[in-house]
Amino acid sequence: MFIINCKNYEEIAGSKIIEFVKIVEKISKKYKIKIAIAPPQHLIGLVANSTIPILAQHIDNSKVGSTTGFIVPELLKKSKISGSLINHSEHRISSDEISKLVSKLRELKMISIVCVKDVAEAKKYSKLNPDYIAIEPPELIGSGKAVSNEKPEIIVKASNAVKSSKNKTKLLCGAGIVSGQDVVKALELGSNGILVASGIIKAKNWTKIIEEFTKAMI
Repeated sequence: MFIINCKNYEEIAGSKIIEFVKIVEKISKKYKIKIAIAPPQHLIGLVANSTIPILAQHIDNSKVGSTTGFIVPELLKKSKISGSLINHSEHRISSDEISKLVSKLRELKMISIVCVKDVAEAKKYSKLNPDYIAIEPPELIGSGKAVSNEKPEIIVKASNAVKSSKNKTKLLCGAGIVSGQDVVKALELGSNGILVASGIIKAKNWTKIIEEFTKAMI
């Protein structure tokens, strides 16, 4: 799995998200690699009918109906959204909420990606059997310094922690990934894919950098 988190970067604002998703669709089809996009929340509807998985950046443990301002998984499902990030380092939530949201997405047959800051959290939350655990040391996010280079032992230990749960959860690696070589190393260390944001969104040539990352995963 190759997930691109668009965050709320200005580079992806407005109709630019449509241009970006079209580029990703072409590359995904060309190389037969599964690439998912997490657009800014308010732009999800513009790309919901994409041929690639579209994810929410955050969801709330809130009910359908008389709730205002919450991102409700059941409604995302009806809008053809494939799943969501949970507990990103820029939007941390409680352990109880994480547990309930993983369960809710499983019931809805949607993809759950639980973001963790360290190996201890990887071990703890992999027991919930989410689809993916994404390990991202907070201090490296957006730094341009890849975790696979700066702290390779974290990926190895996180991979072992996820495997120890003996379920279907897979490990993703994030934080500071800016090149195809960073991707290659992350996979070599035990990651099953990557979660990347600024390394792609802020690149001058989206096609070039996405293809570089994609080829590294083949």
